[in-house]
Amino acid sequence: MADDLNTRAIEMHRKNRGKLEMRSKVDAKNKDGLSLAYTPGVAAVCKEIVAKPDAVYDLTLKWNSVAIVSDGTRVLGLGNIGPHAGLPVMEGKAVLLKSYGNIDAFPICLDCHSVEEIVNAVKWISPSFGGINLEDIESPKCFEVERRLKAELGIPVFHDDQHGTAVVVLAGLKNALKVVGKKKEKARVVVAGAGAAGDAIARLLVQDGMGDVLVCDSKGILVEGDESLKDNKVSLAKITNKRKLRGTLADALKGADALVGCSSPNIVDEKMVQSMASSPIIFALSNPIPEIDGAKAKAGGAAVYGTARADLPNQVNNVLGFPGIFRGTLLVRATQINERMKLAASEALAGVLSEGELKPECVLPLPFDRRVVPAVATAVAKAAMESGVAKLKKSEKEMEDELKTLGLL
Repeated sequence: MADDLNTRAIEMHRKNRGKLEMRSKVDAKNKDGLSLAYTPGVAAVCKEIVAKPDAVYDLTLKWNSVAIVSDGTRVLGLGNIGPHAGLPVMEGKAVLLKSYGNIDAFPICLDCHSVEEIVNAVKWISPSFGGINLEDIESPKCFEVERRLKAELGIPVFHDDQHGTAVVVLAGLKNALKVVGKKKEKARVVVAGAGAAGDAIARLLVQDGMGDVLVCDSKGILVEGDESLKDNKVSLAKITNKRKLRGTLADALKGADALVGCSSPNIVDEKMVQSMASSPIIFALSNPIPEIDGAKAKAGGAAVYGTARADLPNQVNNVLGFPGIFRGTLLVRATQINERMKLAASEALAGVLSEGELKPECVLPLPFDRRVVPAVATAVAKAAMESGVAKLKKSEKEMEDELKTLGLL
């Protein structure tokens, strides 16, 4: 089955020679069209933007464009495969932004790898875009790249591997806890992996009020005061592990209500699941091979099991988050994507499914559910306005009308 899918994927890409193309919205193949689209008419458009800089959003593609930027150092589960081999993934991300959020996204694969080089490259191309989606940049470099760009650019910068994953995981956990009849305020959640995704997930869970969050890296449980910790792990240890536990992942899982795996294949076994609290929740997100497969997790007593895979129930996938998040951000021309907007996105995503739809095999909507993007986008736009980072103020009716115009409602 996997071999057949791989063959078909290569054939599809070869047939189409990639997944994207540029198309013009206007006809410049006659005298009048050429005069309006290019010279001499375009000069008046340029002068209008000089006089009113924000007019660039009304007169060019900037209002609806996002750059997907990667240096190819942490691509999917493939690792450091470089910018050329990473291009199909960035093309794919652009397809998803267009397909689900009607956003024009452009894959930008950089052949540079230092923080300074990446930051400068993104700053230099930023005038063309309304937002920046950082993608597949290795940890811990990704943290500094995002921090610098958020501070130095006036458009939203979003590292999807971190925050898109966190938004979707939080939404799935909220609904999974409902399914098993537990309260988030009392829940104990173990995050396996302290890289980009694990870091952001843990921080968002803490911010949302999850009872007790423990983070494990390859050496064991992060605990405040451990002098061997570096970079993001130092601050992460300060806000997690309330009981100051020490030990391995197996120790962390004893009595835990949920596991979120952002680590490596097959690092969890049936006995470790059995040691967890009653009706445990397992999100094994290592892709394509999870931390524990579904059969073993269920044999160990897992009540809810999810992966990042599209061929299994409970797909915990970023596509449920980033199209709606960027759509909402662009709706109100937000200057950043802040914590309030991420929490609003997660709450809206969790709320797409009604109480009657929730069940162990369905704690998140499918990526194709047309309720997802409008719900997330509207919630994000409202949070942007409420938190003071939106340049435009729009009523719910105005946002609804724009989403209809974009074909999303």
